[in-house]
Amino acid sequence: MTRYLMLLACLTGFTALSGTASAATRDEQKQACQGDAIRLCTFAIPNEAKITACMRKKMDQLSPKCRAMFEPAPQKNTATTKPKN
Repeated sequence: MTRYLMLLACLTGFTALSGTASAATRDEQKQACQGDAIRLCTFAIPNEAKITACMRKKMDQLSPKCRAMFEPAPQKNTATTKPKN
């Protein structure tokens, strides 16, 4: 069991997720998605790419917190709009 938890701890970095939800830290990603990874994608552990692909396929089954890790981080609009006269 300890080995399984260590593998899970390694995989929960979700490096593939960090490109989409870059504002989230590895700890936040782990907390949000660890339960979903165990529940839905056990067969893919410890391969991060397979876990991420599995979770993307099962997006509708993910917890709201984990699903948020897959959503793109909001982009700031750097262009300023000029008021119309």
